[in-house]
Amino acid sequence: MYFWYKFFTYLFYPFASFYLNFRKLKKKEDNIRYKEKLSNISVPRDNGFLIWFHIASVGEAMSILSIIDRCVEEKKIDKILLTSITLSSGKILEKKFRQNTKVIHQFLPLDIPNLTKRFLDHWKPNLSIFVESEIWPNLILQISKKKIPLLLINGRITKKTFNRWRLIKNFAKKVFEKFDLCLASTKESENFLKILGAKNIKNHGNLKFAQSKKNLKNELDNIFLNKVKNRKIWCGASTHPDEEILCAESHLKIKKSFNNILTVIIPRYIDRASKIKENLLNLDLKVALYSKLEEFDEKTDILIIDSYGESLKFYNISKSVFVGKSLSKNLILNSGQNPIEAARMGCKIFHGPNVSNFVEIYEYLKILDVTKKVNNSDELGLSVVEEFKNKKTKNDEILSKIENYGQNIFDNVIMELKKYI
Repeated sequence: MYFWYKFFTYLFYPFASFYLNFRKLKKKEDNIRYKEKLSNISVPRDNGFLIWFHIASVGEAMSILSIIDRCVEEKKIDKILLTSITLSSGKILEKKFRQNTKVIHQFLPLDIPNLTKRFLDHWKPNLSIFVESEIWPNLILQISKKKIPLLLINGRITKKTFNRWRLIKNFAKKVFEKFDLCLASTKESENFLKILGAKNIKNHGNLKFAQSKKNLKNELDNIFLNKVKNRKIWCGASTHPDEEILCAESHLKIKKSFNNILTVIIPRYIDRASKIKENLLNLDLKVALYSKLEEFDEKTDILIIDSYGESLKFYNISKSVFVGKSLSKNLILNSGQNPIEAARMGCKIFHGPNVSNFVEIYEYLKILDVTKKVNNSDELGLSVVEEFKNKKTKNDEILSKIENYGQNIFDNVIMELKKYI
């Protein structure tokens, strides 16, 4: 099977540039830096120990910021290379570490053997770390061939992904056995990794519980805060199609009890923001985009966040958060978004019945009485109203439990990484 995978990736090579230019036209690639995906590298490596983290998307980037911060402090590490695939994750990482000369961000090349070889020959990483679920066979086998230590941290294999790999079990074993260490994020992922052929597997917990306090302290600017100081605020986060309408319907129900309600919608994909606004205007609601705050005033019903990396700022001023991909009828088999960030900000979490991707996390938070399941807009609206009527502020005891749980995970992961540095 690997022969054919490698063969077809070679066949794709002549079309790679056309493919990336097409994505660039659709604004899915950086206008200049898309060439990094062809291993056109303009940044020198420099001498010393280089640790490389590969992160696919925004969620994975956020989950390891505390790990990266610790690596920045580690004197044995001279350079930190961060690679990502999506444009949004690239922007967040670039913004976060722009002033740090120890950290370099690049887009990962396409998984074509001559591109990945050129990438590895240039960067010569002393330690390679893949985050969560990014598996690129050509790249992984070349890393192994060069005898570069390869780790998977916060490893997450969903049932859907596992079933796909199981169809090509021998190929899966050839790939997963190349990891020197796999740190699983859940018991389910730990079991799946074992079946797929990974050897050295440990489970210390989900790193998303372990984000450092300084990464969580995100403040909105005072001008905006003054505009909303007398509003009751809740969020609909990581929403997918249909769920924005559901949040808007809940808003109308909440408004009967709290006329000063503000609903903040943070869609999973911000390129849908304008379409969402158009749909919500049909409900006779006053809607504003975050990028056009001049349209926002005390009569605004719904604020749609159309830029990445803003979620924590709004969790910080919200008492309740509905976490999406849990009530969308089209995503039942691949459902749920991670509620940890909102929970760590002390918010009450509401979610639909479909959370298959994060079952263990929801079960843990349910024990702490942080989450509540809702089945429709009526239940969501009623639950948010009840939470507003509850005068109790964010529960410090629960926050402390989550903080200590996360710190223990963080310490164990750092201990494992230090064995390779």
